[in-house]
Amino acid sequence: MNRWLESRWQRCFRLSGGSSVGKVAVITGVPGSGKTTVLREVVKVLESIGVRYQVVNYGDVMFRIMSERLGVKHRDEMRKIETGVYREIQREAGREIASMARTSNVIVDTHCLVKKPEGYYPGLPVWVLEELKPDVLIIVEADPSEIAGRRQRDADRARDMDLIEEIAEHQQMNRSVATAYAALTGAAVKIVQNREGRLNEAVEKIVEVLR
Repeated sequence: MNRWLESRWQRCFRLSGGSSVGKVAVITGVPGSGKTTVLREVVKVLESIGVRYQVVNYGDVMFRIMSERLGVKHRDEMRKIETGVYREIQREAGREIASMARTSNVIVDTHCLVKKPEGYYPGLPVWVLEELKPDVLIIVEADPSEIAGRRQRDADRARDMDLIEEIAEHQQMNRSVATAYAALTGAAVKIVQNREGRLNEAVEKIVEVLR
């Protein structure tokens, strides 16, 4: 039995045995999609109906591990880590987050894809998915022209001003890679549109999945 199947079977066994095993939900969205705002409201609504999730940022977990193990002080330094070491820390971060689901529901805030000048990199490579074993992948999307407008209005974060066509491409790539992630893990994929002025609709759709 390969490692992923074995870990998945063990998780199902714990569920059938009555142990407290929570849901692992991954939420993603391109910069400017409104993912952060949507997630904040989702957590509020879930708490109001007695459903609690622990929200964890995958990048924050990786940064903390690198800081503790390698003395990394700034996120930019993470890119300089040797590939083998970087991958092992990715795996460890996934394992740590998965361990949280033994006692609570978990929402993992991360990137479906990381866009760099040379192309797209998977935000959740297979060695991370093997540890994380998500139940659902939620993609927050918006109209590319709305995203471009939000980025222009956003004075708090430094972001590349992608053309509308590039934003559309990034969102389409997110869908494609999420489908691949689902094929590897058996997770469901939920695509939610966060339209301008209709935040509540996006929140309600995600709450339906996570409640």
